[in-house]
Amino acid sequence: MKKLWIPFKKVWKFVVLLFLIVLTFSYAMFQGGFVSWFLFYSFLPFALYCVGLSFYSLDELEITREIPKTDFNAGESLKVTVNVKRNSIFPIFYLLIEDKLSDTLTHSHHKKKAKALVLPGFKKEFTYEYIIDNLPRGEHIFDSFIVRTSDLLGLVEKEKAHYAESKVIAYPAYTELVYRPFETHFDQGMTASRERVQRDTTLAIGVRDYQPGDRFSWINWKASAKRNEIMTKEFEQRQSHDVFVVMDCSPDMHFEGVVSFTASLLRAVLKKGAQTGLLTISRERASFPIRGGEDQLHQLFYHLARIEAKSSSSFEKVLETEGMFVQQTVSFLLVTAQLTKSLIEKAGFLGQRKGKITLFLIKGEKEAPTQSERSLIALANARNVRVLMVHEGEFASAFSEVNLR
Repeated sequence: MKKLWIPFKKVWKFVVLLFLIVLTFSYAMFQGGFVSWFLFYSFLPFALYCVGLSFYSLDELEITREIPKTDFNAGESLKVTVNVKRNSIFPIFYLLIEDKLSDTLTHSHHKKKAKALVLPGFKKEFTYEYIIDNLPRGEHIFDSFIVRTSDLLGLVEKEKAHYAESKVIAYPAYTELVYRPFETHFDQGMTASRERVQRDTTLAIGVRDYQPGDRFSWINWKASAKRNEIMTKEFEQRQSHDVFVVMDCSPDMHFEGVVSFTASLLRAVLKKGAQTGLLTISRERASFPIRGGEDQLHQLFYHLARIEAKSSSSFEKVLETEGMFVQQTVSFLLVTAQLTKSLIEKAGFLGQRKGKITLFLIKGEKEAPTQSERSLIALANARNVRVLMVHEGEFASAFSEVNLR
């Protein structure tokens, strides 16, 4: 109904404008004198501008958006440059330009910055900028501009949507971690890993000829003296330390912290030279097989940039229903912000088959654990579940107290 009224409203305002012109002219003709004609000639420029504006089309505007890059990290600033071009020199008193933001940028201060009031006058080209500070995590789409203008009297109003789509993605913020495995098993994993995690120099199984790149400490001096050539120790080849991370996607006030720590953890594992996978169940189930390399890191970060706390199943239900846990011989790391008794029980049951399970509990900055959480942590230790409490802003210390055995 409102859309149907818009054309009639425009016609009605144009009729009112013509009526005012006729009225002031009639008043000047019949009344005569300086005051009446002064009133008519004073109103005439505004009236003529309104008539001209009523025939002016905002379709001639060419609006483009310039964004310096498309990939950001959460918390960075985004500067948007808007360029406006037009063909005619018809004077425009003002233009109110609003860059329509996606739902992921719904905060009022973001929307307020995306609006600009410009005074083009006779200019055919002009530019303005706005900055979105502290860009939130997610995929953000800029799909169109809404342009509005009017005359000084408000009799003629114009509004037009100009479509110009741009897309940026803000990856989750991460902290530099030094990942260290909680346990070392030579039968763990399925593939040979990189040099950084592949050898245990305490278990030499033989000797071989020296090769460029061998460390000085690997030289076997006795064998070298017997053979009169440099020989190095041959160490047992270790299988890769495969890590599978399961992230809780239940709605929680610390969900952003959960995502940020998961991103930091995955990056640290891959940077260490190990391989990792990820399981999340939000609106849809997403499972990434265990792999390594930059492509895996980019794929995981892209998924974490778009993930939402929309899980309809509790975290313990996820552990119960996912049969993949029983099939894989890997280290399982669980990341959540909610610690419950049922979660401890499910993790303990999983630990009976897979060894000790590690659960990271994400807490707010300087947030102390509740008495209930302290009791659950004690219960977890009894159930062979390792619970590590990590505070936001202190992710770097997550592995600082880990003793490798």
